[in-house]
Amino acid sequence: MIPAWNLERYVGQKKLRCGFTTGSAAAAATHAAAQYLKTGEILEYVSLPTPKGIVIPVPVETIRREGAGIVCGVRKDGGDDIDATDGLLIEVKLLPDPSVDGILITGGLGVGTVTKPGLEQPVGQAAINRVPRMMIETEIKRVLGEDSLHLQVIISVPDGVSVAKKTYNPYLGIVGGISILGTTGIVEPFSVEALIETISLDLSTHRAQGETRLLLTPGNYGSSFLEQSALANYQPVQCSNFIGESIDQAVRMGFEEILLVGHIGKLVKLAGGIMNTHSRQADCRAELFTAHAALAGADACTIARLMQSNTTDESLQILREVDLAEPVLQSLAKKAQQYLNRRAGDGVQIGICMMNLSDGLLVQSEEGRKLWNEWSKPSIEESLPVSESDRVIRNF
Repeated sequence: MIPAWNLERYVGQKKLRCGFTTGSAAAAATHAAAQYLKTGEILEYVSLPTPKGIVIPVPVETIRREGAGIVCGVRKDGGDDIDATDGLLIEVKLLPDPSVDGILITGGLGVGTVTKPGLEQPVGQAAINRVPRMMIETEIKRVLGEDSLHLQVIISVPDGVSVAKKTYNPYLGIVGGISILGTTGIVEPFSVEALIETISLDLSTHRAQGETRLLLTPGNYGSSFLEQSALANYQPVQCSNFIGESIDQAVRMGFEEILLVGHIGKLVKLAGGIMNTHSRQADCRAELFTAHAALAGADACTIARLMQSNTTDESLQILREVDLAEPVLQSLAKKAQQYLNRRAGDGVQIGICMMNLSDGLLVQSEEGRKLWNEWSKPSIEESLPVSESDRVIRNF
């Protein structure tokens, strides 16, 4: 019998069921196939450790021999999240191959192929992201051990070609199927209203502790960057795509300084006045890069290339080739700052810093740089010797 999995979360007054990602489905299918390859045992479910630190029981739907390999299928369960990939069968074929040095992970039918630069995987590779690849390798080694692994791992999604048309993949340049994704392994569902309410609760908790400085970031990329930065002592609030709503609530609650730090792929949209950065709401990244490049003197060929770019990393590469990256980034940050000032209003200092995964901190507005530098300064207690620091604390 498969153990009950009741990972739920209350969001506002709603109780929503969590699910697991396509990456978790592929990793669980890999584990079951490896177990069958090793012992002939057919598992009913796999107890899968996820990067989030939660072990989940994942049902195994199909398992069969196919030539010299083993094919196992697990159906993705998105919980109460709205997702085109919910319910898709994710199949993994393990094929022993002496010519393979280690573990070779590739995509089969229904898994997309990257055709344009700027995505996590290089051009020509299957759209199987880094964390799912790591999970798959971990599960193989859990079952088969560390040594003498000569395996092809082929991930397929029988309905992936048709479902991919309902996703953002065709626009990104991922063709032929869906992507195998997931950074935590868990799908945590949110309704829009519930998510905004959750952000509000997080903001109010910080304000109730007397904080007047708010470090705001859209998600995991920004949070991970900040953990290694000079602002690591500050606890950021994740605002997802709801930047405008988060600023509104922060102002109402009495925060005096707001620093917005995040990936340029989202934050560049603020230069167009877009305060909800979800791709379903708006996506003018290429247009913004193109317009600001034209202002910086880009030629017609560069402008045309920028209009065809699919990611901000690709746009930056084009700009670097013509030595325009820095002026364009500064121009975008200045424009985004204008919209932030308008949204926050008078009496609140607000700034923006944009980063990406390969370069780290890319650009700061003038206001963003000022806040970053000020917040990075050690407190009086941190800058004094221990004995003097104690004396300062006692004198309060």
